[in-house]
Amino acid sequence: MAEVVEVLVPGGKATAGPPLGPALGPLGINVKAVVDEINKKTGEFNGMQVPVTIEVDDKKKFTVSVGVPPTTALIKKEAGIEKGASTPGSQAVGDLPLEAAVRIAKMKKNDMLSYDLKSAVKEVLGTCVSIGVTVNKQKPRELIKAIDAGEFDNVLRG
Repeated sequence: MAEVVEVLVPGGKATAGPPLGPALGPLGINVKAVVDEINKKTGEFNGMQVPVTIEVDDKKKFTVSVGVPPTTALIKKEAGIEKGASTPGSQAVGDLPLEAAVRIAKMKKNDMLSYDLKSAVKEVLGTCVSIGVTVNKQKPRELIKAIDAGEFDNVLRG
């Protein structure tokens, strides 16, 4: 039976220290090989926490599966900010183009409760509200109303 280890690691910068080392050490596999594989697969998410699943079979062979970082991390990267606003309702710390929100929604769609792209984009905009990021220089709630009114249907097909 395969052993499964699920961890959050910094993209492209995983190390043999915690949380990986202690989780993988008892399984008797080459931890450095696993770390190298994780860093190769998560390099594009540099600076973000990335969910990683490592499966180790009874022959000590491992497979690494990389998930998509949390929506908040993707928004912060796209907006070029380190952290969200301390008072999200009244303070904006960055701006996100609508195209970036659509890209994030497409990346995260399988992890969301949404059935279509339009709803997934609205979920991303809701996250923008909670961290104080405007979208297309507008408050995200205003953009959600515009999406509901059909103003962006040409962009949100899919």
